[in-house]
Amino acid sequence: MGIDALFRSYEQLTAQADDAFEQIDREYPDAVKCRRHCDDCCHAVFGLFLVEAAYLQTFFAGLPSDVKAETILRCGEADREMARFQQELEVLEKEGKKTDGDPLASRRIRCPLLNQDKDCVLYPQRPVTCRIYGVPTRIQGKGRVCRFSGFQAGISYPTFDLDAVYRNLFELSNELVEMEEGPEPDRAGLLISVSKALTTPLKALIHEPL
Repeated sequence: MGIDALFRSYEQLTAQADDAFEQIDREYPDAVKCRRHCDDCCHAVFGLFLVEAAYLQTFFAGLPSDVKAETILRCGEADREMARFQQELEVLEKEGKKTDGDPLASRRIRCPLLNQDKDCVLYPQRPVTCRIYGVPTRIQGKGRVCRFSGFQAGISYPTFDLDAVYRNLFELSNELVEMEEGPEPDRAGLLISVSKALTTPLKALIHEPL
């Protein structure tokens, strides 16, 4: 499978996410609070599979030079914020202090793609995670939903299976690794930050040591 065919398969996954979001929005319009310039999901920490990183890189390269330059600056800011967060966790670990739940789940770090007008500079190409954020999802067997939504606890709602999508993203990423003759079979499971995806060549992401 060539890169174009790989991207078409990826776009089928993003289309599934869009369709699921639109259906739930139609059925529960009062519960879905997502609107333009609501950027809560743009500060959530998450990782990209290799195929997602490659897809973003392709379209990022076609943006105007000034937009790319501003985005790269925000990549540096995000990396520095993540480095500070990792240092905080290391200090807590050395002191023997435990954190409640998943510390990444509550950390707020601005996505480099979010510009000063609270718009995503690659909105049409945004990852699956971004497309489905405002409706109920299932991740690692657990239901999750945006904290600002109107979905109520104890009520059953349609739920988007992100676990299934992640398995598909892994498979597509594995095909990408094989296509690029990657040396590490585990590379397909690597999760990459948006900032690293935008600033690191694809071959380096695939071939650099784990």
